[in-house]
Amino acid sequence: MVAGIWAVFESLALAILAGTANAASGMRFGMAIWTIVLTIIAMYVAGRETSRLAGVVTRHNGLVHGMMMFGLSVVSAIVLAILAGALLAAGSIGIAGAHSSYVISAGAKWSAFITLLLGWLVAMGGASTGVRQDVVESRQSVQVRPAA
Repeated sequence: MVAGIWAVFESLALAILAGTANAASGMRFGMAIWTIVLTIIAMYVAGRETSRLAGVVTRHNGLVHGMMMFGLSVVSAIVLAILAGALLAAGSIGIAGAHSSYVISAGAKWSAFITLLLGWLVAMGGASTGVRQDVVESRQSVQVRPAA
């Protein structure tokens, strides 16, 4: 779910920001902000749905499900990025040097850190708010049979 939401709206931002007049400088900053906001939205929605579909009945269990969903999402994104990088690099010759596309600037590293940190917190928050109230209410009422 996270990958679907994220991929659709990230490609929308890429299409919008790539068409701007000053694409070189404005696109990097715009994409960084858009990626942070988009990750927050995608992680919240996915965390909430994960918790709701799992039938979580306590906020603590929701937090655990949110952490698991976040971890699986990040690991799958890393695996996809590695596979895509391997496919792109398969035709190139030589070792990645200073002019390689794999060299990441310090601003991009901080942007990635902020995105992951906020995504992790929002995934847990979304999952803890997705607690099914009908299950909680039905478990709180216990029928007691009168003594005979």
